[in-house]
Amino acid sequence: MGIHFDLEIIDSRFRGNDNVVMKIHLKKIFELILITLTVSSFLIAQDNNKIDFENCTFNGFPLYGKVKIVESFPDIKVQIVDSFPDLKVKLVNSFPDDCGEWQIVESFPDVKIKIVDSFPDIKIKFVESFPGEP
Repeated sequence: MGIHFDLEIIDSRFRGNDNVVMKIHLKKIFELILITLTVSSFLIAQDNNKIDFENCTFNGFPLYGKVKIVESFPDIKVQIVDSFPDLKVKLVNSFPDDCGEWQIVESFPDVKIKIVDSFPDIKIKFVESFPGEP
């Protein structure tokens, strides 16, 4: 009393469904490619908005030097935070040569920033020592 399958009947039932099986596989492959492209484009976009600490730049703009605070057409939008900053900033009166050292000026800036409350390009924390990478 065992279960007996007639392989010819099973084979003939699925032989006509090759197109359906192929469509299902192609749909799964297409979905996988779409998910991969979406995730990779998100990761690439995130990488473009990271600080390059080797050169101390953000999108080509220096994160040290003479800084002018503006209300329109900034190079970088900055949010001031108390925790989890992207960059620690020390305000100096002269020689802002190291990463995170800023001298606030009114003319001839190296970079223009706008201080915002939301949707910043980078988040900074003002410190008295050890500016730069957190």
